Amino acid sequence: MSHISQMTYGEASPEVKEQFDYQIRKNGRITNMKKTLLHSLPAYRALMEWYTLRDEVEPFLGVRGVNFFCYAISTENNCLICSTFFAQILDELNIDFDAFAFSEKENAVIDYGKALVSSANNIPDQIFKQLKEFFNEEQIVALTAFGAIMIATNLINTALRVELDEELVPYSKR
Repeated sequence: MSHISQMTYGEASPEVKEQFDYQIRKNGRITNMKKTLLHSLPAYRALMEWYTLRDEVEPFLGVRGVNFFCYAISTENNCLICSTFFAQILDELNIDFDAFAFSEKENAVIDYGKALVSSANNIPDQIFKQLKEFFNEEQIVALTAFGAIMIATNLINTALRVELDEELVPYSKR
């Protein structure tokens, strides 16, 4: 059971209603995590920077790389919502993450994502060596910030026990 209720449109302030309306216009719906975050507009806005950073890293990671990175972080972090969300995306791309033949670049990004979760205080030099084969310092900083926001998203969902969105349920069994 969730620790925090989901904000409803009826109880929302005009500013929060604007965000509801924006999400519905843009995505056709609003996720349970976003409805939870809307209890605090600054928290919501901070975590919505995920999209800004995604747009920053996508040109050098590619769409597939972004999804691999986020899935690796979310599974390493045991975040049901985020790992299931990215499992759905990978399924739609016909990718079995456990059996896929990743490129060296993709492996470097996946290894880095997992290390950000499991050993951020002691990421092996080898991982940075691999990253530097594919990315410049500006890109590595952007990738790290993107990973940090992904981890923060995982934390919100897990700590507050945000309920899994209905359309993700079929993917949670995988």
